[in-house]
Amino acid sequence: MKTRITELFGIEHPIIQGGMHYVGFAEMAAAVSNAGGLGIITGLTLGTPEKLAAEIAKCREMTDRPFGVNLTFLPVVNSPDYPGLVKAIIEGGVKVVETAGNNPQAVLPYLKDAGIKVIHKCTSVRHSLKAQAIGCDAVSVDGFECGGHPGEDDVPNFILLPRAADELEIPFVASGGMADGRSLVAALALGAEGMNMGTRFIATKEAPVHERVKQAIVAASELDTRLVMRPLRNTERVLTNAAVEDLLRIEREKGADLKFEDIIEQVAGVYPRIMREGDMDAGAWSCGMVAGLIDDIPTCAELIARIMRDAEAIISERLNGLLVP
Repeated sequence: MKTRITELFGIEHPIIQGGMHYVGFAEMAAAVSNAGGLGIITGLTLGTPEKLAAEIAKCREMTDRPFGVNLTFLPVVNSPDYPGLVKAIIEGGVKVVETAGNNPQAVLPYLKDAGIKVIHKCTSVRHSLKAQAIGCDAVSVDGFECGGHPGEDDVPNFILLPRAADELEIPFVASGGMADGRSLVAALALGAEGMNMGTRFIATKEAPVHERVKQAIVAASELDTRLVMRPLRNTERVLTNAAVEDLLRIEREKGADLKFEDIIEQVAGVYPRIMREGDMDAGAWSCGMVAGLIDDIPTCAELIARIMRDAEAIISERLNGLLVP
């Protein structure tokens, strides 16, 4: 399948693995890239330029295909060494960067001068247009269904994607609710040039997370996610568990007086315990409503091959068969 996204990133299939905290390591990114998609290493999970450089080198040994690095720009007290991380990306020969969070304009000149293509994650049309205006090569349009941070507008992809198609000139991929061949065909029909999958890639053989995390996704339905931190306007979609329900109780009790410190135990520093140790009640972790569409744990190669096979069948057989001669 040839789209503007496959052409832009030099990949075989229009499928991107989104940057995910404590998931986007070299083995994850390499498995997706070797299967014909675009794998992504998560920069802030590595934390330091030295560790990121080592992970890029490790991924380079595991695949000879394009892969990218995610850089999420967060409003934090102790800011990561972003200049050092950018330098590690450039010196590592990475050709694609997925940016997210705050406006990435400050780092764009360095990335562009190095010939790096930038895809920015957006949850609205207005943010997508801003990304286009500052020089991003593509955007990943995140609908309200997505795991992680869906923004504050609550617009699902059936509306958001065609609105993006109406407004944007640069190519974009659909993110949020993407899991299979049906997702890909729908995304293409709504104007996207491919799709970005997060939660679906966690439930794969190569994902470097605890088996209990994968099984939790398989066991979950589309009704098992919750929205936390809404009162703080930092909404995150997570899989429900005891810690999440406790967090929501605190939010209800505190009301307008809620501060981040009130819920820090449930949201700060919990990812290593969940993703590495499988402590499923340690805290809140990002998961999309798409969990309801996930019922197995294939290899990345099996998953991507199945998506492309099913997408082709839908386009050439089912949809084509609906046309009256």
